[in-house]
Amino acid sequence: MEKQIKLFLDFIEKDKKLSLNTLQSYERDIRQYHEYLDKENINYLKVEKSNIEEYIEHLKELNKKTSTISRNIASIRSFYQFLLRNKKIKGDPTDGIQAPKIEKKAPCILSSKEIELLLEQPNDVDLKGIRDKAMLEFAYATGMRVTEIISLDIDDVDLKEGYVVCRSGFKKRTIPLGKLSLKALKDYVDNSRKFLIKNEDEKSLFVNINGKRLTRQGFWKIVKYYKEQAHITKDITPHVLRHSFATHLLQNGADLKAIQTMLGHSDISSTQVYMQFQDDSIKDIYKKAHPRA
Repeated sequence: MEKQIKLFLDFIEKDKKLSLNTLQSYERDIRQYHEYLDKENINYLKVEKSNIEEYIEHLKELNKKTSTISRNIASIRSFYQFLLRNKKIKGDPTDGIQAPKIEKKAPCILSSKEIELLLEQPNDVDLKGIRDKAMLEFAYATGMRVTEIISLDIDDVDLKEGYVVCRSGFKKRTIPLGKLSLKALKDYVDNSRKFLIKNEDEKSLFVNINGKRLTRQGFWKIVKYYKEQAHITKDITPHVLRHSFATHLLQNGADLKAIQTMLGHSDISSTQVYMQFQDDSIKDIYKKAHPRA
């Protein structure tokens, strides 16, 4: 891919006569995308639309601005159109990919019944099913980002005390685990993980069937699979479990500041987006109880 990136950058510099800043942005976007593909072990010539969508979700998880994501999509689209013109690929995987709208859209969330239905799907009688059950329960119980979940090591979880330590950059936060999540996680560690890993030195908490650290792509596929099994019509991504976690906590009376801490939001305005999903019953309680409501 490195050779094609250089050819592409040479082409847009000579053909499009772009400014130095724009050229640098193109190069930065494409190289960042290249790193992601390498990490996920995806061949750039075999990328599909779903892979591009996963990458966009990855950028959102990194809290990239909407304008930055739109520019990334434009850069990647230009790169694939260059490959298409040079007959390196047969189709453009960015075809049909829409740039995100600038205005903030309400996050997609699952109802409590939909969550229950989704979490019931894994058949926890084999190694993979036990792992999948633990993973889905864990994602909903903690509200952690996919990148954070797949980066966890076994030592980051305290099964006795029932909490997980999430490290994101230089920041660290501790998130409690509910009874059901803890039960599923203990089952996974005792009855699945130790049989999946091929090396006793493997530190990853969640591993694939080859005993290696699970990738974002692997996590994405698992969520999509069980969404289809549950016949849920909403377009579920792993990030939807995070949105649902925050919304359901708020609907059940959790403090907004506590939710901000658990989500790892540096600014509470990011957390306040979930206020729009408050139950009417909570609003009624507020109106009756607050002296200035």
